[in-house]
Amino acid sequence: MANVTIPKAKYEMLQRQGRAYRKLAEHIFELAIQDPVEDVVEDFKGSNLYTDEFLKDLEDGLRKSSYVKKYGNKAAKK
Repeated sequence: MANVTIPKAKYEMLQRQGRAYRKLAEHIFELAIQDPVEDVVEDFKGSNLYTDEFLKDLEDGLRKSSYVKKYGNKAAKK
């Protein structure tokens, strides 16, 4: 990798911007799932467009998802 030389002030500004971006992204994606798994499956079921087998697979997949396991308890309240 080649070295690049930039002024210290520019380097510090880029560091601040990087920290700000990471903090913003963390908050944006933290609460992406707002509904409990049961509510999501019920919404799909209520549309009458999906088979029972698909709905069962959907629920199983949502429950096993690493995202739901990590953030499901932080879901935003309606």
